[in-house]
Amino acid sequence: MNGVVPVPKTVVSKKKETNGFGKDRRRRHHHFLVTVFYADGEKFGRVYTDKMKATRFAERQRRSPVVKSVRVSQVS
Repeated sequence: MNGVVPVPKTVVSKKKETNGFGKDRRRRHHHFLVTVFYADGEKFGRVYTDKMKATRFAERQRRSPVVKSVRVSQVS
C-alpha cells in the first residue's frame, strides 16, 4: 500500500423523464373515448389518440339538436 487510498466510484445516473406509461413500451400515447348520447336513446363512441381532437369532436357534436350529452374519457 504505497499511501494510496481507494475511493469508491459514485455512479451518477440521469433520471429519465416519465410519460405516465412506466416501463410499458407498447404504448406511446393515451386514448380518449368520446361517447355521444342521443335523445332517442342511441349511443355512439369514437376513440382518439389526441385529446384536442377528441374535445373538438365533442364540442361539434354538442351543437346538434338531437344530441342529449357528450362525454370525453381517457381509456388508457
